[in-house]
Amino acid sequence: MNTVIATSRGDILMSVVLETNLPITLLHRGKVRDNYELGDKLLIVASDRISAFDVVLPCAIPDKGVVLNLLSAFWFGKTAHLLPNHLIEVVKHTAQLNAYHPDRHIYPPFLANRSMIVRRAKRFPVECVVRGYLSGSAWAEYASNSTIHGIPARPGMKESERLAQPLFTPTTKADSGHDQPLSVSDLMQSVGESMAEELKEKTLAIYSFAEEYASTRGIIIADTKMEFGLVDNQLTLIDELLTPDSSRFWDLNSYEPGRPQPSFDKQMVRDWLTASGWNREPPAPMLPDDLIKRTSERYREVYRRLTGDTL
Repeated sequence: MNTVIATSRGDILMSVVLETNLPITLLHRGKVRDNYELGDKLLIVASDRISAFDVVLPCAIPDKGVVLNLLSAFWFGKTAHLLPNHLIEVVKHTAQLNAYHPDRHIYPPFLANRSMIVRRAKRFPVECVVRGYLSGSAWAEYASNSTIHGIPARPGMKESERLAQPLFTPTTKADSGHDQPLSVSDLMQSVGESMAEELKEKTLAIYSFAEEYASTRGIIIADTKMEFGLVDNQLTLIDELLTPDSSRFWDLNSYEPGRPQPSFDKQMVRDWLTASGWNREPPAPMLPDDLIKRTSERYREVYRRLTGDTL
């Protein structure tokens, strides 16, 4: 059974997708995405699940999966001149799927716009993180040790301050628990010296391009993380790209260094969970309806701002 739950947003009755169970082979169920085998390709389905502090919450955020899927596709198209990506096509109607699988199945209509067909890749076990601003864990480290990613930084910096140049701060890719920082030498040992240099170069190039574009739409990309793999031995962007789940988006017009910035992501959820006294161990508490609604609106708003389209 596919877990689809009716919910409401204002006067509109909606549905959210918590879990999918399709008539094809499930390869991996992540915190948000369910990956299926589709012949020699993959079907990636973005659910409406939401996680915080490495725990999946018992509720879902309306439209979240659609935003993640369509925004990733938008950025894959925007950055294709910088590096190939794994996207073949976004699923707009389920009949598309029968062209990729020898057995014809009946697929649920909710797959439209929240799933994509992609090339299989040999994934590198690293998160390629790039930071343009001093925020989040980087700010916590700087405030405590005057370092960023273990490297001494200029004294007297403010929270949310723009860095002199974007920093490449890779981490491990953990299937469970927290990702851990990777030094340059650690990264080289993991993927090889030349590939480590190429990962850094491409991550910074894609971030710089996207950050410049986003600024024209009134959005600051404070930081983001990317994943890469090999498709036919060619370096390829995979998974998601520059979404509210993988990035910290701020409003350019209200940006003011020296304090935390309101963000177009799940920071409101993290703040509420922290204030609730939850110990960050499963099970996580249910979010209140008004917070679910406001979080959904933030996801939809950043999609509209960046793409110019509405869902």
